[in-house]
Amino acid sequence: MKLLTRYLNKAILACQLLFSQLQKLLAITHLYNHKKLEAHKVTIYYIIIIIQTFQEVFLIFNKTGQVKEIFFVAGLAWSPVYVVAAEEPVLFEAGFHCAGRLYEEDIRDFLNGRNPKTLFLTHVHWDHCGSTAYLKKCFPGLKVAASRISAEIIRRPNAQNLMKRLSQDVIPLVGQVHGVDKEKLIRDSFEPFEIDIIVDGGQTLNIGGGLTLQVIATPGHTRDMLSYYIPEKRVLFATESAGVLDQADQIIPEFLVDYDLYIASLKELKKLDIDVLCQGHHFVFVGDDVKRFFDRSLEAAKKFRDDVQDLLISEGGSIERVVHRIKARQYDTNRGVKQSEKSYLLNLTARVTHLARKLQN
Repeated sequence: MKLLTRYLNKAILACQLLFSQLQKLLAITHLYNHKKLEAHKVTIYYIIIIIQTFQEVFLIFNKTGQVKEIFFVAGLAWSPVYVVAAEEPVLFEAGFHCAGRLYEEDIRDFLNGRNPKTLFLTHVHWDHCGSTAYLKKCFPGLKVAASRISAEIIRRPNAQNLMKRLSQDVIPLVGQVHGVDKEKLIRDSFEPFEIDIIVDGGQTLNIGGGLTLQVIATPGHTRDMLSYYIPEKRVLFATESAGVLDQADQIIPEFLVDYDLYIASLKELKKLDIDVLCQGHHFVFVGDDVKRFFDRSLEAAKKFRDDVQDLLISEGGSIERVVHRIKARQYDTNRGVKQSEKSYLLNLTARVTHLARKLQN
């Protein structure tokens, strides 16, 4: 219902903006009446004005394809690979292992046969690095860049085993997504990989064509978390560092290891001049919706902290009961595409446990 209300409000805003274009339209009509423009040109101008107006209002992108200029969402909006078709093409994130072929097809299409040079990972959770090994096989010479901590984590047998289990669990869910060809899903086990390039917060890399990439350390969701910013295009790949808007129009705070670091990272990212914000799942925000998202995300994180603290008191400190109550109102009510219950509970339990420890201190 909240999502419907938001889009109705946007429709009203779109109509208001259309009225604000009236003077332009009247001026063009005046030229037409004076035989200075042909009728079909006036009609085309009207159509352009209408399309541009609605593009200015509906600024949340939730599908695969071209977002803006050289920026694309590949494979699966739920857990995408972001493609920058620059002079030296680069990728961000590697999504689910099972969706490798979906990513590959879109990447080849968006890059017109060119091979991507570098794959940048924000962190090495299974749903952000799943297709890394597959993509390295598809695109010879592709190098993988991530933090030093990520390079250490991906070598750990227990981390690899967890990634294998969660990657298998998500296959039936991905197969249910509208438009996904089940026959193209990879059912083999998740493959570990090596990090080729270590990057650290504070670095600025040249990615060709006059574009640079700023590496920003944004711990809080995980300790290895990085964000990437292309200042020349005002594009930020923040993924879970900024929180995640889900299909039920709820912003899920994504601190798994440290609430205070998460809030500090959010505030630092908010200071950037951003036109395109790529979150980790479902949506890309463009224009004015970026600032609104950051404001909502900070508010959602603080509200979640306060709610958990109140629930811990009312439930006598039982983390299990608090998790059960939050799941009932947050996960169970979400009828859209969402992560598996096992993955959700792992993340939610980590957040509640962290806040419970903070409350004790």
